[in-house]
Amino acid sequence: MFHVDAARSQVVIEVRRGGSLARLGHDHVVASHDVAGNIAPDEGRADFYVRLNELTVDEPDLRAGAGFDTQPDAEDIAGTRRNMLHKVLETDRYPYAEIHMSDAGVNRFAGPVRFALTLHGVTRSVDAIARRNDVAEDYSVEGTFSIDQSDFGITPLSVFGGAITVQDRVNISFRIHARRVDGTMR
Repeated sequence: MFHVDAARSQVVIEVRRGGSLARLGHDHVVASHDVAGNIAPDEGRADFYVRLNELTVDEPDLRAGAGFDTQPDAEDIAGTRRNMLHKVLETDRYPYAEIHMSDAGVNRFAGPVRFALTLHGVTRSVDAIARRNDVAEDYSVEGTFSIDQSDFGITPLSVFGGAITVQDRVNISFRIHARRVDGTMR
């Protein structure tokens, strides 16, 4: 059994602009540094959750890593975060994103993996490409996947009659580090 080390784990979501006036908007990087959960690799199981109200928007290092060509100002970033949390994700009703994997097979958290993602009160199967690295007391898994927000009942933000929109598809990368603990997963 391994317990997620939140200080060494993160989820990064790239949110891209669309619409006929997309050039007037900004792409955004949303991140969680607050991943919690457990991995039981010998049982092929993992459970993670992310508190959505702790998501950050447009951290400079993450924006630079994404290679975005615009830079929103502090007011734009605050407005984006406010709209994302309240209008789009409705974090007062749906405070967590949850991931559950139960059939990975013994020590199988690498290559193509399938898991259940619950977001905005909707659960869907999602496929990811993952790489794992485990050494004695540490276990880590990194990977990527994409989702369409509409598959989870989320309507991407749109302004000016759709002239500036958030694209439905978002790309997500994750890095989960965990440390060995005694006990079994419940």
